[in-house]
Amino acid sequence: MRNLILLGLNHATAPLELRERLAFSSDQQARALRAFKARFAQHEALLLSTCNRVELYAAAESSAPDSSELIDFLCDFHSVPRASFEQALYRRQDREAMAHLFSVAASLDSMVLGETQILGQVRQSYDAARSAQTIGPILHPLLQRAIAVGKEVLGSTSLAEGRLSVASVAVDHAKRIFETFADKQVLSIGGGKMAALVLQHFAALRPGRLMICNRELRKAEMLAARFAGDAVPFLGLIDHLVAADVVISSTGSTQPIISRLNIEAVLKQRRYKPMFLIDIAVPRDIEASVSELDHAYLYNIDDLQHAVSATQAQRTGAIEKARAIVARHVDEYLEWHRQRSLGPTIDQVYRRSHELARAELERTLGKLPALALADKEQLEELTRRIVNKLLHDPIAALRNGQGNGQADGEPARVEEDQFDVDESAVIPDETRQT
Repeated sequence: MRNLILLGLNHATAPLELRERLAFSSDQQARALRAFKARFAQHEALLLSTCNRVELYAAAESSAPDSSELIDFLCDFHSVPRASFEQALYRRQDREAMAHLFSVAASLDSMVLGETQILGQVRQSYDAARSAQTIGPILHPLLQRAIAVGKEVLGSTSLAEGRLSVASVAVDHAKRIFETFADKQVLSIGGGKMAALVLQHFAALRPGRLMICNRELRKAEMLAARFAGDAVPFLGLIDHLVAADVVISSTGSTQPIISRLNIEAVLKQRRYKPMFLIDIAVPRDIEASVSELDHAYLYNIDDLQHAVSATQAQRTGAIEKARAIVARHVDEYLEWHRQRSLGPTIDQVYRRSHELARAELERTLGKLPALALADKEQLEELTRRIVNKLLHDPIAALRNGQGNGQADGEPARVEEDQFDVDESAVIPDETRQT
C-alpha cells in the first residue's frame, strides 16, 4: 500500500497541555474535514480525536500527501504555531500507518489497554469522514478492516476483561480516596458516552446522592432515570459544586467550564471541606490552577496514567495475542490490496498482447489470400492459445507476488518490455518470419 500518511500525537508523545490545543470537538471535526476537502481536493482524510490522541490520516490515489502541508493545515485550523507541537508528532506511512490504525482500533495504543471506547471513537471518526465526503477507495476499506480488527481483538482475547476504560480508571481513583460513598455526594458533568460510563461505575458504588448535570437538561434527565440519579440544571452548577464531595467532568466544551475563581468561592461556602475533582475531558473542563488551592484535589487524565501501569503488566499474554492478530490482518490486507490492484494491470496485459498478436496474424494472412477460411480460423485459435500460454507463467508470478513490486502490498509493475507488448512497436517486414 502506498500514498497513505499518518500524523499524530498521543499520551505517550505529548502532555495534556499540548493535546488539548490540537483536539477536535465533534463540531470542530466536521468543520476541519470540510476545510481539508476544500484545501486538498484530491486527498482523502480521517480525523481521530480522543482524550488521549489526535491523529490525521490522509491518502491519495496519485501521490502521498505532503506531511509539511498537513502540519500547516493543523496549525492554521487551531491557530497553533508549528514549533509548539512538531517535535511531539509521530509520522507513519503506508504499511506502518495501516498497522498503527489497526493497533489503535484494537486498543493496543491506548492509555488503558483493552478499553472498548476507542472502537466506538474510530467508528465515529469514520462516520464523520463519510458525512464530509473525505473518505474514498483508499480509506473506506481500510477503516472497515480496522473496525473488524478491533472487534476481533476485543472479542477473542482477554484484553478487554473487566471492561476497562478511562472512566472506570477515574472511578477507581476515587475509590482509593474514599472507603465508602454512602455518605458522599457525587456530581457528574457531561451527557455523552464518557459521562454514561462514569455514571455506570459510580452508580455501582451506591453514593449518598448522584447528581447529573448537563447543558441539555433532557439528556441529564435520561441519564438520571437510567442510573437512579438526580438531574440538576447547568445554570445552577456552582450550587451543585458546593454540595459535591466528588466531581467528575467529561464534557465536550472547548473552554474550561469551571474556573479557579469558581472553586475558591465554592470552597468558602463549603467551609473548606475537601473536595475531589477528576477532569477527564480534553480540552480540560477545569482550570489547571485549581490544583494549587488548598482543600481542592484535582486530577486530570494524565494523572490517571500512573494508576493504569500496574494493570498493563498483568496482561502480557493477551497483549501478545492481540499483536499477532493485528500483524495477521496487516499481511492479509496488504495481499488483498495487491490482488485488487492487479486486476486492471492483468486485463491490460491480456488485451495488449492479443491485439498485437491479432495485428500480426492479419498482416500474415494478407499475404496468404488463397488460404481456406477453416485454415484461417485454425490459425486464429492457435495464435490465441500461444498468447495465453506465453502469459500464463508471468501472470501467475505476478499474482503470487514474484514480480518487481516496489512496495509492500503493491502489485508488481508490469513493464512493457517484461511482456514484450509495446503496442507502439512496429516489427520491420524484413525481420518478421512468416
